Amino acid sequence: MTWKFGLGTFSPASSFRRVEKVKPDERREAPWHAGLRAARANILPGLLLQGMMLALLIGYYLHPPTRAAMDRLAEIKAEWGYAYSALAAVVAGAFVPELLRLLVFQKGKPERKNLTELLFAIPFWGGMGLVVDWLYRRQAEWFGDQAIPSVVIPQVLVDQFVYNPLFAAPVTVWLYDWKNRGYRMNRGFFTAGYYRDHVVPALFATWGVWIPVVIVLYTLPEPVQIPLFSLALSLWVMLYAWMSAEKSG
Repeated sequence: MTWKFGLGTFSPASSFRRVEKVKPDERREAPWHAGLRAARANILPGLLLQGMMLALLIGYYLHPPTRAAMDRLAEIKAEWGYAYSALAAVVAGAFVPELLRLLVFQKGKPERKNLTELLFAIPFWGGMGLVVDWLYRRQAEWFGDQAIPSVVIPQVLVDQFVYNPLFAAPVTVWLYDWKNRGYRMNRGFFTAGYYRDHVVPALFATWGVWIPVVIVLYTLPEPVQIPLFSLALSLWVMLYAWMSAEKSG
């Protein structure tokens, strides 16, 4: 459950163009074409992330030390509750990206923008961590908590095709665009045209990477899902930072 990170910015919505006025003689690119281009750009880091998550899934069920480590994270999460989810999401979605930007793109030279980005990202990702935890808990109640197709398939469908298009993707794109516009509202934010031109491409980019990842997450017991979601988000940010640095070089 995340979005394509812009080169050197790590903001989930920053890589998608703003809504622009199109002249009558110009043809607007179909939003799914933009999303497919973004998904293709994510192929290599996405495959690496999916491979790592699959390895963790196999390790959980077949490698006792891996299972013990993940169960320990689940115990900590059970003790801390929603606080763990918020803190883990802030570390993975706010501090890790900003640290990588500082080290990789700014050559270790801090700037004021690092602080302003954190002031936005900390409450955003803390809130998203709480929402994701709530979703995982409810899905376990609605469908069960067994690693069987009749449980995992509806959980993945609700996550990626209900929660994501109705809440996660539009809220993320709206808030990041609002921040990138200097915290000025755009009357077009909540229109069908804005959703088509900005949110739909984000959804296609998300699905290309994260559908396999959430299949892995929902194949694990619910207490392990949030720790692994936070790890997946951190791995995704680090992989994309590495890919971006290589491309810039």
